[in-house]
Amino acid sequence: MKKILSVLVVSNTLFRGDCLIVNEPNEDVIRDFIVTWSNLDANGLAEYFTDDGIYHNMPMEPVSGKENIRNFIAGFIQPWTNTTWDILSIVSKGDIVIAERLDRTSAGEKKVDLPCAGVFEMEKGKIKILRDYFDSNTYFKAMN
Repeated sequence: MKKILSVLVVSNTLFRGDCLIVNEPNEDVIRDFIVTWSNLDANGLAEYFTDDGIYHNMPMEPVSGKENIRNFIAGFIQPWTNTTWDILSIVSKGDIVIAERLDRTSAGEKKVDLPCAGVFEMEKGKIKILRDYFDSNTYFKAMN
């Protein structure tokens, strides 16, 4: 009887209607990755990717391989003085995580609040492919 009650309590805690309320491990990795951008550390950010990972800012060409991703991020964030990425919504299932964000970035006096959506394909707890969707005109207009 005690085991049955324990299962019912756990089931009631985890389920709300038809929805399971549990963060999947891949979702937690992506939450950490998004927070890590505020450190402006290309080395730390590149470590979230697999060695053969792909980072594709959709308005640009994809970047392949951890070292190339590290160099790309370093160049991209070089003028930034501050960035904070706010998660607006996040969903995950298995090896796919989708995060809608508002990326708030400053480069000295220049500032942009950039709506983004990132689609992450995961492999063994690392980012295998990241496709980031945003309007590049919004970013470049604010930063130039």
